[in-house]
Amino acid sequence: MKTIFVGIMSVCFLTGCTADDEYTQGQWIRRSDFDGVARCGASSFTIDDKGYLCCGYRGSNRDLLKDCWAYDISGNYWTQCADLPDEASGRHKAAAFALNGKGYVTTGSIKDEPYYLADTWEYDPATDTWLQKDDFAGGMRYGALGFTVGGYAYVGTGYNDNYLKDFYRFDPNAASGSQWQIVNGFEGGKRVYGLAFVIDDVAYIGFGENNDTYVEDFYSFDGTTWTRLRDIANTNDDEDYDDDYAIARSSAVAFVIDGLGYVATGDRNGVTSDYWVYDPEEDLWHGDSDDDYTPLTSVHYGTGGSSRSLAVGFSTGSRGFVLTGSSGTSYFDDVYELLPYELEDD
Repeated sequence: MKTIFVGIMSVCFLTGCTADDEYTQGQWIRRSDFDGVARCGASSFTIDDKGYLCCGYRGSNRDLLKDCWAYDISGNYWTQCADLPDEASGRHKAAAFALNGKGYVTTGSIKDEPYYLADTWEYDPATDTWLQKDDFAGGMRYGALGFTVGGYAYVGTGYNDNYLKDFYRFDPNAASGSQWQIVNGFEGGKRVYGLAFVIDDVAYIGFGENNDTYVEDFYSFDGTTWTRLRDIANTNDDEDYDDDYAIARSSAVAFVIDGLGYVATGDRNGVTSDYWVYDPEEDLWHGDSDDDYTPLTSVHYGTGGSSRSLAVGFSTGSRGFVLTGSSGTSYFDDVYELLPYELEDD
């Protein structure tokens, strides 16, 4: 398998060179800690140069959260936004996405019966207000995934006492009662805690778990056609695959940097700290199996971040972040940015 080294330039003086094997690929830089309480299972979306984090869970003896915060990516600081309104329940494991300059949170899990939610809320950063939209047409669930392609949003999969694989298209400008429409054609497996990322207006969908088994199929969707891609495991014994693929996981974070998809952290028989990179032109993944990519536990200029699952991410297309999450009964409020083209001293 080829190793990706994009845009790296190094200069060695005659007496100052260091062997390549003393470095790992990528640097994790700690950014301004999240100003809210530590949590896992939050929801996030990115609008322009701000990442938004909403809701989440902070322990069995605490209420589920309904606050919302904005992270100024350029300025590296946080601002508290309006909470979800009184009519909305605090929740975790909800789907979220941004569309036409507004953010959306839908579905999720609560403590009390019926335990799952289907309501949809629109956040307008221009007015710092929330507006209720149509309930998600697929019904109550948690652990669903969401993305935007071709001017529409899509939400699907998840769990509601059954593992799910359905998808629905969302148009916030449609008449009330018709904002969600079913989208057929997805032949992939059922899953909860899957993920999606979007490159050049094409969504890439996979990961998650089904009946305590990590799902290994991987698909693209351009708003019209679902295409099955190579699995995220060497299930076909293809020589183009890495024999040590260790990508499949649930509750992970995804972001995009310069046309490549990144998947980091998550649960894989325990919480993880590694990251993998997807090249859509090759339909191949590159990562820790032999590329020696720097894990989140090795942070430049400081103590390493913890392995974690149920974290969230921000993605601007040129910058990617991982923040919050949990490991066992520990909850996190730290924020890290990956600089993928830098080398970390090993």
